[in-house]
Amino acid sequence: MSKLNEDAPADHQPFQTVNAEELSRNLLRLFEQGGNVLSEFIERNDAKMGPYSAATEINEATTTLTDLTSQWLSDPARFAEAQGTLLRSYAELWNNTVRRMFGEEVSPVAEPDPSDNRFKDPEWSANPYFDFWKQAYLLTSRWAEDMLDNTEGLEGKTRQRAEFYLRQVASALSPSNFPLTNPEVLRETLATNAENLVQGMSLLAEDMKKSGDLLKISQTDATAFEVGRNLATTPGKVVYQNDIFQLIQYAPTTDKVREIPLLIVPPWINKFYILDLTPPKSLIKFLVDQGFTVFIISWVNPDASLAHKSFEDYMQEGILTAADAVKREAGVEKINVVGYCVGGTLLATTLAYLAARGEELINAASFLATQIDFTYAGDLLLFTDEEQLEALNELMNERGYLDGSRMANVFNMLRPRDLIWPYIVNNYLLGKKPFPFDLLYWNQDSTRMAAANHTYYLREFYNANRLAKGELVVAGTRLNMSKVKVPIFELATKEDHIAPAKSVYEGAQKLGGDVTFVLSGSGHIAGVVNPPAKVKYQYWTDGKHGAKSLDQWLTTAKEHPGSWWPLWAEWLNEHSGDWTVPREPGEHQGAIEDAPGSYVKVKS
Repeated sequence: MSKLNEDAPADHQPFQTVNAEELSRNLLRLFEQGGNVLSEFIERNDAKMGPYSAATEINEATTTLTDLTSQWLSDPARFAEAQGTLLRSYAELWNNTVRRMFGEEVSPVAEPDPSDNRFKDPEWSANPYFDFWKQAYLLTSRWAEDMLDNTEGLEGKTRQRAEFYLRQVASALSPSNFPLTNPEVLRETLATNAENLVQGMSLLAEDMKKSGDLLKISQTDATAFEVGRNLATTPGKVVYQNDIFQLIQYAPTTDKVREIPLLIVPPWINKFYILDLTPPKSLIKFLVDQGFTVFIISWVNPDASLAHKSFEDYMQEGILTAADAVKREAGVEKINVVGYCVGGTLLATTLAYLAARGEELINAASFLATQIDFTYAGDLLLFTDEEQLEALNELMNERGYLDGSRMANVFNMLRPRDLIWPYIVNNYLLGKKPFPFDLLYWNQDSTRMAAANHTYYLREFYNANRLAKGELVVAGTRLNMSKVKVPIFELATKEDHIAPAKSVYEGAQKLGGDVTFVLSGSGHIAGVVNPPAKVKYQYWTDGKHGAKSLDQWLTTAKEHPGSWWPLWAEWLNEHSGDWTVPREPGEHQGAIEDAPGSYVKVKS
């Protein structure tokens, strides 16, 4: 190996010689443990066909890419030309690699994107062996992407499905995912005589034991966090509860507060404390410190006894019941509301329902990364076709709920390069426990979904898009989003894979009142949880008035550094009435327990 390390930078770690006896011993342990883990895996749901399972997704990927290859082969001349292009790239790479090994300096044939963290180790560039595998991979994956882009006759979901599964396969086949082609893993294996691989197999076995239906790859050190101890610590009280939610009111921190209180409706697919992580990252604490009386819904983690709870129940017994409780507690006639993700979709439905009935309960509303029109809902649309929904219904009818691990699995597959493979490498190949990270702890703290509610949501919104089409009927009332006239603050996040910014913008056009549209940098979580002190991302405002698309809106939008939170606080101030005396949690209806309450602590 010494020859291959001559070009390495001064701070690189050289490869070490091994203790053959210890290496042999560890490899025997590895094969023994690996056999046990494989036997157990075969018995798990991961290895069986079912909604969103690994086996099902591998089968879907194989079928889709086989069909794609057949289409490529149907035009032999064109395919041969494309193969020739790829082979010429390989030949150039090989020649460059040989020249490098003889001491020449050569420019790379392919370079990774600067944001691609898979190839950050210096050996990927300094060592010709690893550099060859890196560039060969980049050439091949980009060639396949170009082939797909230039494939004619692929339209709509067919093309989207092909792009999705090609991305999954390309992410899986990266040389960074294999011990012999990843310099960091190989270095660790030689340094520890393969003890890292033995430890990694033990960590895999631990993850399998801790997982529910599907394997949960540990993304963080779960022992470092506890809800109520170092997460979700903003002081407050549970002031109302029923069987599907607890209502939390937060204690004031200012000597005066705005007259109109704010009710937050988080998604029921995740737990609310994404908006109340550690104090520096807490959107809830920020709002309280600005002088707003803040309430939030903490949805129950439903079991089989709540299987019958429908989308309408989540509206009637959820948002509307919570709104009534907020009005009583704050002594007001109207409230402000904010919905995040699917909580925002539920809120939009509720606003349309109230508008159709002529009820003026809401003063102003805000949507954070919320879809109303699902035409451009991204890759999640691939998981809501009729065949998948039937399989999901069958599974949920058996249990009364959908296990949170299945939805978590889907969300991770939307970004496999960032949310799956780095943790496989770190945990199972390097044999290291993941670092403590509050956001990833929340990401793994998934919730179950009541069968009736989740089925309705996927079918009526994702699959049929009835709300945007004006076809949705809830509680006997046909809904029309154009009748929603209350002032709206709408936030989209630029790199959102769950609620794509284009989709959020389309939905905003369906609203009938004044809409303030803001685009934040980053994605579905980091673009929302972006505290001012970090000055980490940016946001855009004041795009082209009446623009028919997000791209057109961006042509005149102004970019601002930092967090959008202060801008939103200004907007809320304009729509929150006069100043009044602070309100202590539960002073009118009584307090049930301290925030963050007990519902949020129930594990799946």
